[in-house]
Amino acid sequence: MPVPKLEHLEWDTPMYRLAVEQLDGIAERIGLDENIWCRLRAPQRAHVVSFPFRRDDYSTVETVYGYRVQHLTTMGPTKGGIRYDCGVNLGEVTALAIWMSWKCAIMGLPFGGAKGGVRIDPNQLTRTELQRITRRYTSEIIDVIGPDRDIPAPDLGTDMQVMAWIMDTYSQQRGHAVPGVVTGKPVEIGGSLGREEATGRGVITCALEACRHLGIQFADSRVIIQGYGNVGATAAHIAVELGAQVVGISDFSTGIYDSRGLDLKRVDEWIAEHRFLEGYSEGDEVSNPELLTMPCDILIPAAIQNQIHERNADALHCKILVEGANGPTSMEADRILADRGVTVIPDILANAGGVTVSYFEWVQAAQQFMWTEDEVNQRLISLMQRAYRDVLEVAEREHVDLRTAALMRAVIRIREAKRRRGIFP
Repeated sequence: MPVPKLEHLEWDTPMYRLAVEQLDGIAERIGLDENIWCRLRAPQRAHVVSFPFRRDDYSTVETVYGYRVQHLTTMGPTKGGIRYDCGVNLGEVTALAIWMSWKCAIMGLPFGGAKGGVRIDPNQLTRTELQRITRRYTSEIIDVIGPDRDIPAPDLGTDMQVMAWIMDTYSQQRGHAVPGVVTGKPVEIGGSLGREEATGRGVITCALEACRHLGIQFADSRVIIQGYGNVGATAAHIAVELGAQVVGISDFSTGIYDSRGLDLKRVDEWIAEHRFLEGYSEGDEVSNPELLTMPCDILIPAAIQNQIHERNADALHCKILVEGANGPTSMEADRILADRGVTVIPDILANAGGVTVSYFEWVQAAQQFMWTEDEVNQRLISLMQRAYRDVLEVAEREHVDLRTAALMRAVIRIREAKRRRGIFP
């Protein structure tokens, strides 16, 4: 059966094409069966919903579109975040679900990849409007999620409060509390300690491992982080705690660069009062694209996809690039950076800390037993270190870059799982 052309698929978007190009790039290298190759290019299930949404004035009703994609059910229940953003579409969530499958396989988690989203701008909604949308979206996908079926988590534009509303809506329909239906929820209703910081902690763990391998002193390094949200801010603070200098950060409003190092406490105080970085007086104000090209040792894109491409890859000055965001680097940029000797730690490894601690939270819900924050952090660091070293071993053995090695490790594990399960009927 020939591999289908992308333009014939409902979810064909630039982000989906990137995910498929990455898969295609290693499929022949590992001798992937055409049947499995074809199936891994597409979601196993894709749910598209539309529903009415009433504004707070109770006279304005709008139609909202939502998605939930389950890429792979071979490994166990599916796992993946829900994002609220005005750019959400079927192709985006399909690509993210594919990457989540690779992350879970790399980390050895008993999950397949999933992703969901609602096409809204959460910054333009009141808290009550956000709650109504969340509860209605949950009711629309309630038959395809569950602790043994598909477990959502926070992503862009969502947080632990949104997860709490999803859990409550699901539990109301089931007639009893079901804390395992989502992860990343508040600790008071079954969330895990350490979950909110998990992705950022995993990013820095990978950066540390890369520094050890390359003989670079992390404590003396200069770090730039594009995207000072949950992932970026956590990574920044942990980096400083370990002795590095954070010389540049940004959010969607602006970027700040100071070669002497930024005072993150003052940055956090400013953001707490003004919400965004714009107007912060210390350091030089730079744009998001400019920030990526400022001098540093470690660059962490932790904002959105497609930030590093063939037009700016030559201008980067970092030694190590750690992808805190999903899909920030294009295939063309990968090749340029590899030729320049820049070590790229791919998103499917670097930002897998979030799904790893989500797995811990899911296990704690099933066991009805809570772990301490130190236990969670140490388990996360241990698994991230093991995953990095496993990927590095593949890269050195096969003479490939870390992204190719990570994809090879993930797809080979999934291929073997599919082979073991066979085909029904």
